[in-house]
Amino acid sequence: MSRVGKRAIPIPKGVTLSQEGDTVHAKGPLGELVCHLRSGMTLSVAGAVAHVESSLSEKQGGPLHGVSRTMVANLVEGVSRGFSRELEITGTGYRVSLDGRKLVFKLNYDHPVEFPLPDGINAEVADRPPRVTIKGNDKYLVGQVAANIRGLQPPEPYKGKGIRYAGEQVRRKAGKSSG
Repeated sequence: MSRVGKRAIPIPKGVTLSQEGDTVHAKGPLGELVCHLRSGMTLSVAGAVAHVESSLSEKQGGPLHGVSRTMVANLVEGVSRGFSRELEITGTGYRVSLDGRKLVFKLNYDHPVEFPLPDGINAEVADRPPRVTIKGNDKYLVGQVAANIRGLQPPEPYKGKGIRYAGEQVRRKAGKSSG
């Protein structure tokens, strides 16, 4: 059995979990999310605790049991608290602003780069130091949007300029040496 899969999922007040076939629905104050479980995985809710149970063999269902439990736990956390990812912008003249549902970046290009925000994602911009906080209730979508924004101008290793995750360490290289 999977050690992760055995752990209980606490359900906060205001969140409801239900399973219809292979689909799990989570409803809470931040919206509604859906995920699909593999066949052989069932969700049992008892009071304020949920468990994901596997009817597959240990060899076949062990890894699936753990990931299924984690997916359901992410649904519960997403509809109750939500997820956020913070990005820092480093470099002379690099800026970001929020224009409606678009982020407008001034990067190392001769034109501003516009990044439209998908549905379910909100952004907050801070000026000093330039930071962008991506918020939403779907963990995968928040991470993917943050990765797409970072991909606009990844941090380069010589001067460290670019867009990086908050707290990310960029390995710096030595510059050209004369000699």
